[in-house]
Amino acid sequence: MLGAQFPGQGQGEALHRAVRSAEVAEEAGLDTVWLAEHHFVPYGTCPSAVTLAALLLGRTRRLRVGTAVSVLPTVHPVALGEQAALLHVTSGGRFSLGVGRGGPWVDLEVFGAGLEAYEKGFPDSLDLLLRWLREPAVGASGDRYRFREVPVVPRPSESLSEEPGPEVVVACTSPSSVRMAAERGLPMLLGMHVGDEEKAEMVALWRRHARAAGRPAAEIHGAGHVSAGVCQIADRRTDAAETLLKAMPGWLRQGLGAHVTVDGRARQMRDPHAYTELLCGLHPVGTPRLCADRLAATGERTGISRFALLVEGSGDLAATEENVRRLGAEVLPQLR
Repeated sequence: MLGAQFPGQGQGEALHRAVRSAEVAEEAGLDTVWLAEHHFVPYGTCPSAVTLAALLLGRTRRLRVGTAVSVLPTVHPVALGEQAALLHVTSGGRFSLGVGRGGPWVDLEVFGAGLEAYEKGFPDSLDLLLRWLREPAVGASGDRYRFREVPVVPRPSESLSEEPGPEVVVACTSPSSVRMAAERGLPMLLGMHVGDEEKAEMVALWRRHARAAGRPAAEIHGAGHVSAGVCQIADRRTDAAETLLKAMPGWLRQGLGAHVTVDGRARQMRDPHAYTELLCGLHPVGTPRLCADRLAATGERTGISRFALLVEGSGDLAATEENVRRLGAEVLPQLR
């Protein structure tokens, strides 16, 4: 859920659709809702995925809620670690923390992080975050973060669940980010713009780096990588694709076009219509049988069994609710 603001919609309408869709997802028997985070653009109207996660964890009882992703360069790792620990403890272990670098956007200027936090600072920030989630007390003596040792409160291990701390997932878009995640034994979130072949190559690369780093075999075999995609269900494939081709290009043009780089660098934007067509070809868009087959095929080709699927591509609340219900009632049983 991005809280995507389609042309002609208000921001409150977009956020209401995200909240309602999460509630329907639990009713439909789905496993997890993933929440995106964006600043200053209508592409996604949720500026704090952990805040929205807190609301949804309070409104649900079984559903896991994850961030996809919290943008680490624009926040202090300890602040994010405290929030993640709080949600992990109070939800009984139902929170997953996805983190990523974000982009070279004006966000870095607004939040005072600077371009270096995006270009060079992500590994150090990630390591500090992981220490906060795993150790009883943490101090720092690096170039960007320097503070005396302080106790971790609340400690994630105090959760009344079997999980010692919240799951941490890393958004990976390059070989260097794959290696960074693998060396730390962290599962990857792979973007919806790449197909099965490239995702399979990234999983294979992750495994090679994880083995080279001495990660345990059970950890490597059981890594819960997540494949992002688009899902639109209809009785005919042409109807499902038409729904997305009518709504998504306008949203993509408006939303992606609103991004502003922090340093004035030139940026190229995908053609919105061609990108929507690409997504329809890569992902479960069509009949329930076709959707189940595509998800199963991706799992077989990549070894990935977890999917974060964009279901709000119609831009309409009622249609999104129906899409989520059909995903739970007509697709999920075929996979299980």
